[in-house]
Amino acid sequence: MRPEPLEEGRRWLDQARDDLRWAEHLSREGGYNIACFLAQQVAEKALKGFLYSRGADLVLTHSVDELLGMAAEHDEAFRTAPQGWGSLDGYYVATRYPNALPGSIPARVYSREMAAGAVGLAREVVEFVARRIEGQA
Repeated sequence: MRPEPLEEGRRWLDQARDDLRWAEHLSREGGYNIACFLAQQVAEKALKGFLYSRGADLVLTHSVDELLGMAAEHDEAFRTAPQGWGSLDGYYVATRYPNALPGSIPARVYSREMAAGAVGLAREVVEFVARRIEGQA
């Protein structure tokens, strides 16, 4: 049996928070490409958590930008969310696959600064979503 919407949303948000902890760790320890990818995943899971908390049945997209648009249909606050959050979509594929970066591999391309920026954006998304979900209780 599926949990109640608010409970399901909180489950997704909890996973996003745990993934954020690991993204922060990787960004400090040199796993920059994986930290960037995980930052995208954090934002995706947090936004899906919001949608599930509002009663969505199944959310299939992986795009942070698309998820922001979907969230805005439920809560106007997402319309004024920082535009930079959608840039996390750029980390979904290129951070993992060598054929996305001709002549190099993700492990050689991503930097500490890029990882720190991506993780910072993911943290903003989690904090924003947490305020929206917790405001429903």
